[in-house]
Amino acid sequence: MANHDFAYRSSGTYLNGPKRAEAPDMPFAVAGLNFDGAVTNRPGARFGPQAIRLASQMLCDATHPLFDTTPLGVFCDAGDLALPNTGIEAMRAALMPQAEELFAAHHMVWLGGDHSVTLPLLRALNKVHGGPVAMLHFDAHCDTWTDHFGEPSGHGTWVYEAMQEGLLIPEASMQIGIRSSAEKEAREYVNSVGGRVFTARELRGLVSPAQLATVLAEIRARMTKAGNPPVYLTLDIDCLDPAYAPGTGTPEPGGMTSAQVLSFIEELIDLNWCGMDCVEVSPPYDHAELTSNAASVFVWTYLCAQVKKRLA
Repeated sequence: MANHDFAYRSSGTYLNGPKRAEAPDMPFAVAGLNFDGAVTNRPGARFGPQAIRLASQMLCDATHPLFDTTPLGVFCDAGDLALPNTGIEAMRAALMPQAEELFAAHHMVWLGGDHSVTLPLLRALNKVHGGPVAMLHFDAHCDTWTDHFGEPSGHGTWVYEAMQEGLLIPEASMQIGIRSSAEKEAREYVNSVGGRVFTARELRGLVSPAQLATVLAEIRARMTKAGNPPVYLTLDIDCLDPAYAPGTGTPEPGGMTSAQVLSFIEELIDLNWCGMDCVEVSPPYDHAELTSNAASVFVWTYLCAQVKKRLA
């Protein structure tokens, strides 16, 4: 079992694209992270990469109706990384060198997995870029707790840890959709260090690009003020209301709509994106593949936006 070749690792590829071994020089790549050893409620996110890949099969030729581009021909699938499936520190130690190699070779999109995987991804990204990055973080939860139910680290501490380690540019780090119960110190942590939290309540009723104009303008202004740094997108699928994403470990009513999230991804194409992850998809709790379909479309939309920029 030393090779971590578990049964839940994906057999297919995203969009039926080529495996990395067949097309190693593609500018974009997708990879899966089958880890849910840090969840606090419902497990199953280890099956997320496979479900997202399967949902992508319905995107056919994958030509985006807004960007009129497709990732096919410019991306490869690096498969699911070999990771231990229970110990968080062992997982992170195994993930980092693999992530560094992939970040150095491709513009990466990661399929999770629980949200604890984002901390080692940011550590690897900092090594590749030589310093901290900006962040756009979609989530129901602030993930800024200083401990994880008595443990030092988990899927609810990674933002705090990343800030403490200097992996993020505080004033260019923004959270979108936050709404879960939490003590004020945790809820306001990103605001307190100079970033910005757009709560789900603040975003209610703002769906179209026109309705979101002031929010989008503030995001762009913060990035401009920070010098247009590399921006990392981390998207916890529970940013969506459970009506749109029931298949997740910690669902929180009162969340965002799929259309809202797409408006952000589509409109912010101009930012200096350096990578993305989509995490916390838990297929055992999904219904009619609603959650995996949403995740697959978010990843596809992000990739098509990056291809559009590359062709511009």
